[in-house]
Amino acid sequence: MIRRAAWLPIFALCLAALAPSQDNVIRVNVRLVRMLVTVKDAAGQLIGSLGKSDFTISDNGVPQDIAVFERQTEQPLSVALLVDTSASTGIQLHYELDSVSKFLRALLGEGNSEDTVALYSFNWRVNLHTSFTRRYARLDQQLKLLKSEGGTSLYDALYLASRDLETRDGRHVMVVVTDGGDTTSVKDYHQALEAAQRADTVMYPILVVPITNDAGRNTGGEHALTTLAAGTGGRVFMPSASAELDRAFSDILHELRTQYMVGYYPKGIPPTRDRFHILKVSLKDRNLRANTRTGYYGEFDESVKGPGR
Repeated sequence: MIRRAAWLPIFALCLAALAPSQDNVIRVNVRLVRMLVTVKDAAGQLIGSLGKSDFTISDNGVPQDIAVFERQTEQPLSVALLVDTSASTGIQLHYELDSVSKFLRALLGEGNSEDTVALYSFNWRVNLHTSFTRRYARLDQQLKLLKSEGGTSLYDALYLASRDLETRDGRHVMVVVTDGGDTTSVKDYHQALEAAQRADTVMYPILVVPITNDAGRNTGGEHALTTLAAGTGGRVFMPSASAELDRAFSDILHELRTQYMVGYYPKGIPPTRDRFHILKVSLKDRNLRANTRTGYYGEFDESVKGPGR
């Protein structure tokens, strides 16, 4: 017993030597906040030739240092393609699917070979037909099986597709072909928007509305999708004919090939119980306009008193 006791101090010293010193431990907030940014001039033309110094970023009003910058980024795309197959889309569904097929062929046939697409349809329920794949033929085969019926669970579809996108590498994009209505969702607008923002996805709704006057149109749904697109850094399209639908898909593809990837590690931001951080991107040239998501969800700070989200 005496010998064992004599070894204890030496053993303790060895453990202390092996253990990392508290003074040497560096704790860093490693979360990189990424933004996909589209820049246009006053005429609406895409600008893809800017440099890092042309951009400034603020997080909750605090200027941030840009740590990652890629011009016309080649980060692989994960595209969630959502097609409305509710009964109200029956007349237009055929030419919608034809345009979707052309878009998929162009997307998967050029650029980064790592780009993938997942195909969803939604009516009264949400259906995943093909998980993320680079195989155009497989996607096109599933498109040909889609038929219109039932109600519209638009917000459920946005929510579920966002959850699938959240864990994927590279850029996240959601393209939604719909007439804008929602009649059967369990999730609501706010839940769909939060899910999309958490997934860092850019949303491009294509509103196929053949009726030109307000009577018979779901203008509330159209406005909701316009706001969703703006909140994620995308934009909404409203084609009135098949040729315009083709052009909408072409414009989306062009934007995806001209995006900037801008990222930073948040610092100097006062603690807050409000998890949502407001992002702002400004450009040195005031004649140019940057379009990106409005914010992101950070960690909830328990140490701050007061109401939070």
